Amino acid sequence: MRTQAKLTLEEAAKALYRTKSTLHRLEKGETVLDVHLAKSMMDLYDQYDPELLDQALRAREPGWWTTHGIENQGYIDVETEASDVRDLSPLIIPGLLQTTGYMRAMFEAHRLKRTRRWLENDIRVRQIRQERLTQPDEPLHLHAILDEAALRKVVGSREVMREQLRHLLELAKRPNVTIQLVSSGQGVVDGMATAFTLLGFAGPDEPEVLYIEYLTGALHIEEERQLQEARLTFGFAASQALGPEDSVVLIERVLAE
Repeated sequence: MRTQAKLTLEEAAKALYRTKSTLHRLEKGETVLDVHLAKSMMDLYDQYDPELLDQALRAREPGWWTTHGIENQGYIDVETEASDVRDLSPLIIPGLLQTTGYMRAMFEAHRLKRTRRWLENDIRVRQIRQERLTQPDEPLHLHAILDEAALRKVVGSREVMREQLRHLLELAKRPNVTIQLVSSGQGVVDGMATAFTLLGFAGPDEPEVLYIEYLTGALHIEEERQLQEARLTFGFAASQALGPEDSVVLIERVLAE
């Protein structure tokens, strides 16, 4: 709108009583846009977009997860809007596929001990996220690639792992869930040394998001070159992994063992 109004960033910022850096961050989507400022911008640019005002209002609404005491919405809000998820997870069962026993053991193993309420809230939020896999209308599509080591690592107890493996077998039957395993005998497969998630959206013009979590934070990447590299890496890992049917056979074998 500013460009069409033939205003520079400096001119617009001065007219809106904002700094250039503030206006720049707003235009880049790095700062939440206040609806009143949005109206002032439209007046200045002599354009009106009611949908943009609706989006500005929705952006300020707290997400569903805040009712469970979860403040860091870094990943959850993006996944909530996604239509499909591709998850590469070498050593840990992805959160969307975890049983309650498995996720409880994972949370309890964290070096920062959670209070019981904190722990139960984290578990409940993950359970709500999982409900999208089984909802009857427009369920979330999930394609997960795991290393065989994730099946054999005892998280919690052997009984927890038996329940977890049975859960994987049940989910693998769903048409919207694809599970592939890289067997131990496959050796080293490019891309399986790290974990990342690719999130896709139903809108044709909505770019994918590459999510990478690290020790002290996470990255949300929308740059096309990096997205393409992640797609190619995921596709290559899928081509080297066992097919879905053979993956089910491997899960059954580990469960029997």
